[in-house]
Amino acid sequence: MRNIFVTGAAGFIGSNLVDRSLAEGSRVVGWDNFSTGQREFIKTARNQETFRLCEGDNLDLPALTKAMEGCEFVYHLAANADVRFGLEQPSKDLHQNTIATFNVLEAMRIHDIKRIAFPSTGSVYGEATIIPTPEDAPFPIQTSLYAASKLAGEALIQAYCEGYGFEGYIFRFVSILGERYTHGHVLDFFQQLRAHPDYLRVLGDGTQRKSYLYVHDCIDAMRHVIELGSAKTARHRVAIYNLGTNEFCRVSDSIAWICEHLGVRPRLEFSGGERGWIGDNPFIFLDTKKIQSTGWKPRLTIREGVIRTLKWLQANQSVFEKQ
Repeated sequence: MRNIFVTGAAGFIGSNLVDRSLAEGSRVVGWDNFSTGQREFIKTARNQETFRLCEGDNLDLPALTKAMEGCEFVYHLAANADVRFGLEQPSKDLHQNTIATFNVLEAMRIHDIKRIAFPSTGSVYGEATIIPTPEDAPFPIQTSLYAASKLAGEALIQAYCEGYGFEGYIFRFVSILGERYTHGHVLDFFQQLRAHPDYLRVLGDGTQRKSYLYVHDCIDAMRHVIELGSAKTARHRVAIYNLGTNEFCRVSDSIAWICEHLGVRPRLEFSGGERGWIGDNPFIFLDTKKIQSTGWKPRLTIREGVIRTLKWLQANQSVFEKQ
């Protein structure tokens, strides 16, 4: 039985990871400031003796350090993931993504905890010139504060792995879908179509191409790689993996799936242009040969992930109405 520490434990991915880890026999300390996390997501976990909730903020290093005592592995999932509105609060990504990651690493160093998993983002590749984009692709200019802050977090982890003998697992995600999803285009379109099923406002021109991954496929991938221990033998003790599927879809494809599932035929109103907002990458498609060579493969297609997400939203409307 492992003692694991999960930042962002009440969030979308974090709460699913907590439930999976508890079910498989781990002891879990969940850490969250509930700025976006939902208490309802950890309701089942809180009824288990092997789960302990610590409410706090990653920017409070003394409290974070105290909560982490006795743990052996850290999943650092807490982050500000709102790319679209990053320019309205430019310090938010710096503090919640970069400085928060430094504090997590410092708390680990104080307790001599050596192993960390970190969800980064495919956005660090900027507007990639190589598609599908592999892990060793050259980094172009960063186009969002979110991606820049995540890349800085990656660099800090790499430096701690080299300097303090940490073992780091960095996962560059595409967008994640599934149960407890509370942020992104599927939620936006779902809420719009509930309010006015006759028309749908779409940022951009609908041709943006994106890849997505189902949340439990994402968790399976992280746990699979960590169990293999690939970072132990990797250069500088850091293993970096893209996480995604072998496909992408256009925003217009996703709209069609959502409308078909909901039984509506709205008039589409496009804002125009190939980007939905400043920093929106019009084409994200990651090369996942590296992680698939280890034996992991996604179970759900993008369309299946979208439909799973919609079904959860339909059954849990009270959750996102509280946001």
